[in-house]
Amino acid sequence: MSSSFTALGIRTELAGRLAQEGISEPTPVQETAIPVLLQGKDVIVQAQTGTGKTLAFALPALQQINPGKTYTQALILTPTRELAIQITGELAKLAPVLGITVLAAYGGQDVESQIRKLKNAAPHVVVATPGRLLDHLRRETVTLSSIRMLVLDEADQMLHMGFLSEVEAIIDQCSIKRQTMLFSATMPDAVKQLAARYMDVPQDIRIKSAAVTLDAIEQRVVITTDRNKQPLLLRLLETENPYLAVVFCRTKLRAKKLTEALQEAGVPADELHGDLTQAKREAVMKRFRSARLQVLVATDVAARGLDVEGVTHVFNYDAPADGDTYIHRIGRTGRAGESGKAITLATARDRASLEAVEQKIRASIKRIQGSEYGIGLEAGTERFDAEPRSPRTGGRSSGGRK
Repeated sequence: MSSSFTALGIRTELAGRLAQEGISEPTPVQETAIPVLLQGKDVIVQAQTGTGKTLAFALPALQQINPGKTYTQALILTPTRELAIQITGELAKLAPVLGITVLAAYGGQDVESQIRKLKNAAPHVVVATPGRLLDHLRRETVTLSSIRMLVLDEADQMLHMGFLSEVEAIIDQCSIKRQTMLFSATMPDAVKQLAARYMDVPQDIRIKSAAVTLDAIEQRVVITTDRNKQPLLLRLLETENPYLAVVFCRTKLRAKKLTEALQEAGVPADELHGDLTQAKREAVMKRFRSARLQVLVATDVAARGLDVEGVTHVFNYDAPADGDTYIHRIGRTGRAGESGKAITLATARDRASLEAVEQKIRASIKRIQGSEYGIGLEAGTERFDAEPRSPRTGGRSSGGRK
């Protein structure tokens, strides 16, 4: 069979399996990266989550594996368990077509069960989080000396979470005769330095700026106080009636308390953060994906790489600290040609971080007082001007970008 994927060099068996999943047209990141990766070149790809980057590295990696060889040939390193599960799920749909085996290794799983699987036969592909993979390397249950392809997914978040030394220790155990693929939403200095140390004349691919990515998302800020955030969020959930919503909190404790308050108010909500067991995380995500949960209350780390169809709203219960975090958060909605809404609840102390966000996205965000939803400020509370500053000059905007 012929498709746009076969035109990029992807084998007909893989293209056919994609067609069965309803995927026939490559996204820009797939169209750009796949031909380069099939040539065996090192690549740095800067692309937001939700642009199709998983298939951009998965298809070339699978195609270059020799299923007749019984050793691990590809390693995909990713920062969170949720992302490891998502990537493994994508590979599980494609790998059997070529007779390729895949193993996921992440914290929260039964390590002894993993060891038994590894003793039976080395998987062709390992998808892992840094901590659990290092555990296997110390136990000598995984060998990376024959790795032909190394994928560093969400590299910026991996380093932001403090995994630099673990990532370096893992790369040092990989074959030097390898192809390295680095994918990152942002490109801070730490990521550039990592690429300079471990990559061989990488080709630089950049897909869409943040401003373009956010075009499908209606954004606004609602001015309130910490005390009024809960009743305001409940009012917003009532008036907006989202199909699926992700609500971001600053800490695990705030996520837990907010979830309890929403559940008490009769909202079908649950929490996603680092303190949950793996079984609980998987159960929560299964309910959310199937829309048995309407609201997922999450921390930034837990929601990194979260890709769920049908998310209509993102609520920043706690304002993000910077522009990159804002982009990562609201990118959970407005995907695959659909529109979405992102609503940030902001207090007077969030003024500086909101201005940083507007600088990052190069646009002003409409601001509304909570009183418009019937939730006013308490007497004596510091007022926060609803009029945004210009993202360019720091002066007052006349209601939009000049």
